[in-house]
Amino acid sequence: MRPTLIVTAAAAALALAACSNKTQDQATSAADHAGAAVSSAASDTAANTQAAAATTATAVNTAADKTAAAAAKAGRKADAAADAAAKQK
Repeated sequence: MRPTLIVTAAAAALALAACSNKTQDQATSAADHAGAAVSSAASDTAANTQAAAATTATAVNTAADKTAAAAAKAGRKADAAADAAAKQK
């Protein structure tokens, strides 16, 4: 009976060792996948941030151009009104 117990214990130890290696391999693989996902997310975030900054800069420039054009038009209208008022005197 003792030799059977020793063989059973040895088989169990080998099975646990194999299971441990498999578990370690799976954990390593999962860590690799997680690292790749984090790297991909960081790259995507950087690209999206740059795109958003470019879009915002374009919008700001467009708004500034339109504001300057509106101010110039308002200035011309004010000058025209002042000229018309001067002619009526």
